[in-house]
Amino acid sequence: MIRLNLVLLIALMASALYLVRVQYDSRRLYAEIERAQNDFRKLEIEHERLQVEKRAHATAARVERLAREQLHMKPATPAITQYVTLKGVAAPAGVQP
Repeated sequence: MIRLNLVLLIALMASALYLVRVQYDSRRLYAEIERAQNDFRKLEIEHERLQVEKRAHATAARVERLAREQLHMKPATPAITQYVTLKGVAAPAGVQP
């Protein structure tokens, strides 16, 4: 009888320790999920901010201003346009050499 009680006591203690371990792992994993979700939200906000910034940098007015100021480019006008023709090849209609 004492052996049976001792075996049952050991089984009970092992079961209790296993239950504590499972609860600990469960809480740890839940906290890890929460951290991952918070990181996901932060990254999503950062992505949206970068998308807005990308759209702002790609506006036509900004590109034209940068081309003018940093690259010293000018709009093409007939006065500064140079036409190149091959000998013996007629220029397309409407284009003056």
